[in-house]
Amino acid sequence: MPDLCDQCFQGVRHEGQPEGKIEKIGGVECYVATPTGDYLKNKVVLFLTDVFGIPLINNKLLADDFARNGYRTVIPDLFQGDARPADTIGSVDFDRKAWVARHGPESWIPAVEGTVATLQAEGVTWIGTTGYCFGAPPVWHLALKGISKVNVVSHPSRLRVPEDLEEYRDKARAPLLINSCEFDPTFPPESQKIADEIFGNGKFGPGYERTYWEGCTHGFAVRGDLSDPKVKAGLEGAFEATVNFFNKYKDL
Repeated sequence: MPDLCDQCFQGVRHEGQPEGKIEKIGGVECYVATPTGDYLKNKVVLFLTDVFGIPLINNKLLADDFARNGYRTVIPDLFQGDARPADTIGSVDFDRKAWVARHGPESWIPAVEGTVATLQAEGVTWIGTTGYCFGAPPVWHLALKGISKVNVVSHPSRLRVPEDLEEYRDKARAPLLINSCEFDPTFPPESQKIADEIFGNGKFGPGYERTYWEGCTHGFAVRGDLSDPKVKAGLEGAFEATVNFFNKYKDL
């Protein structure tokens, strides 16, 4: 599987007060953001994080934003308490190889599937995924198993291009949105072009869209520097595109 890049471990911590709460779902620690008004109880957005997981406030604040748009949003702990500490954001000077080795598919698949199985047992019939960086392969896993109804990845990492894209096209049945950017070692413009060639122009029947954000770097959609107007526009635009995509396919 392709490696993570330096930018996977960098970014800016955002300010705010999370409104959700930590719950155990299927034995997995999760951050759960619940809409305050009426919402459809059978729908859940599964938020599959970057390497910083639940501890990074940015992830919790984004989950809260999805809840404000009417979707109960669940962030499962993909790392069993071993997410990169939020105060290390910007530091790439650690044993990355050892950390990555601890968090292969055999580590996160049980957490993702355990969370999903419990949600389904509670009556959830529609799962939309939004995966950032590290969270892209978990999105793919649920798509290929036919579990998720609609899928979004933002600046995905660790996807093999074109192999994983072709497998999604051939086996998945859920619409796909990719939020991409100008500077991204893990999903560069050449990979973005290949994605368009594989999925675009109606080649992928369920539905495909891709956004592109100029002046943005890998990680922009969750850890972007909001003092930079282009990055702020990219973060907010990718979020809006994701909500619109969920809304477009919420009746699947």
